[in-house]
Amino acid sequence: MDTIKTISEMVNKVASARADGQTISFVPTMGFLHQGHLSLLEEGRKRSDLLILSIFVNPTQFGQGEDFEDYPRDLHQDSALAQQAGVDIIFAPTAAEMYPMGYATYVDVEGITETLCGASRPGHFRGVCMVVSKLFNIVQPQVAIFGNKDFQQLAVIKRMVLDLNMSVEIIGMPIFREADGLAMSSRNVYLSPDQRRQALVLSQSLVQAQQWVAEGETDCVEIIARLRNNIQKQPDARIDYVQICQQLSLEEQKTIDADSVLLFAVYIGKTRLIDNGFLVSAYD
Repeated sequence: MDTIKTISEMVNKVASARADGQTISFVPTMGFLHQGHLSLLEEGRKRSDLLILSIFVNPTQFGQGEDFEDYPRDLHQDSALAQQAGVDIIFAPTAAEMYPMGYATYVDVEGITETLCGASRPGHFRGVCMVVSKLFNIVQPQVAIFGNKDFQQLAVIKRMVLDLNMSVEIIGMPIFREADGLAMSSRNVYLSPDQRRQALVLSQSLVQAQQWVAEGETDCVEIIARLRNNIQKQPDARIDYVQICQQLSLEEQKTIDADSVLLFAVYIGKTRLIDNGFLVSAYD
């Protein structure tokens, strides 16, 4: 397994692989890998000759007061896990390498970035689109694999790829959960033991909402009101949003249908956690 830190070396490596007829799958991450990331790598290994993992904590998608400086990093541990997962190349550039002096180009996706995380994290998705578009240009993958936990991010990237005619297939993979239901996240390490227990309210609320729908409840306002009441019973919980949206447009819905997806963002203490799931079908 190679670890590459410069764009020029990565571009040359990719050009050589493509000239040899190799197919490339790509898993972009911010590192601090967990089993959810490894499930993406496993899928990527199945789909190509060359599996590339990027590890880059992207400063442009963090807002003022967010956890950029504190975001967990462990390249040594990540490298060991990546090698076990069959990764061929880790691309781990620095911020200065990705955004050199004078950098002035941005990618904005309108509409679906203005709700949910986009409403509470202004500029976040511009940073996501900017770095993902750069990474796609550098790595030149045929397939890129993302997790469904970042549901809005996946929708935004699909929209960007479609609108800009990028020749990469975007694959969304199911949320990987702990045994007790908590969605795996690099930020889970911030939680104290008691906060870790309180964080289960997200996955438990999703299961509860699916049950209400199965029993015949279709009023989105009613479901959201019940969920907010349940979540707010946790002493360290502060709700960013609880919304039921149409899965493609991300428009808020009034009545449950087959395309309804429930999306949460909740602070447990200082840790912002997200989760989501479909309400008619119990998969995510």
